[in-house]
Amino acid sequence: MSIIKIMPCLDMKNGRVVKGVHFMDIKDAGDPVENAVFYQIEGADELAMLDIAATLENRKTRLEWVKNVSAVIDIPLTVGGGISTLEDIELVFEAGAGKASMNSAAVKRPALVREAAEKFGSERITVAVDARRNPSMPSGFELVVAGGTRPVGQDAVAWAKQCEDLGAGVILPTSMDGDGTRAGYDLEFTRAIADAVSVPVVASGGAGKLQDFLDAVIQGGADILLAASVFHYRLIGIRQLKEFLRDNGVEVIL
Repeated sequence: MSIIKIMPCLDMKNGRVVKGVHFMDIKDAGDPVENAVFYQIEGADELAMLDIAATLENRKTRLEWVKNVSAVIDIPLTVGGGISTLEDIELVFEAGAGKASMNSAAVKRPALVREAAEKFGSERITVAVDARRNPSMPSGFELVVAGGTRPVGQDAVAWAKQCEDLGAGVILPTSMDGDGTRAGYDLEFTRAIADAVSVPVVASGGAGKLQDFLDAVIQGGADILLAASVFHYRLIGIRQLKEFLRDNGVEVIL
C-alpha cells in the first residue's frame, strides 16, 4: 500500500468556499485563503480547488482565486473548473497551481488529455470522473458532465481507463449519489475505478466519519482521500484523521 494522502477540497463560487449536497443546495463554508492556511497547518498533504460554476456559466477558472490561495500554501494545489484548453492549463500553473483537473472538456475532446500530458507531464494532469448509478452501463456507472447536470450515455469506468491510456496521472472519481451526504464514499464506484487503472485514484464524495476514510483505502483502493464539508465545518481534524488511519495500519505522513 502506498502512503495515503489527505486532500481537503475548496469548492468555489463567488469568491467563497461553498458546499452542497448532490451538487445542489449550496451553502457558504468560509474564506478560501483562511481555509487553505488552516489545512496546511493541520497537515493536509494536498489541496484541491474547484470552480464549481465555471463550466455552467461558460467561463474560465477565476485565476485570482488560484493566486490568492497558492500564495499562502506550500503543498500541491490541484485546480479544476472551466479548464478546456492547453492555454487554460498554462494559466492556472502560472497562477500557482501544481496540477490541473479537467472533466467536461476532456469528455468533449479526449485528445486534450493526451496533449496536456505530453506538454506538462502526466503527473500534473488529473481527470475528474463524475458518475451516477445506471444499471444499463457495463460497470453500472454512467458518466455525467457540466457539474453533474448532464449524463452522456458513456460508461464511467471505461472512460477512466481511457483517460489513463491518454496520459492522465490521477483519476478523481465522484459519485453523484454520495456527494455531500456524509453517508460514506461510494466504495463500489471507487473500487471499480481503482481496479481499472494503475495511476493514483482520489476518493471523493460523501465522507462523514473517520471510518469512511479507512473504508475508502481498504475497500475502495483509493490513494488520496478528498473531503470537503467534514473539514470545512471542523467535524473531523486532519491530524485526528491521520492518527486514526495510522492506528489502523494505513501509512500516512504525520
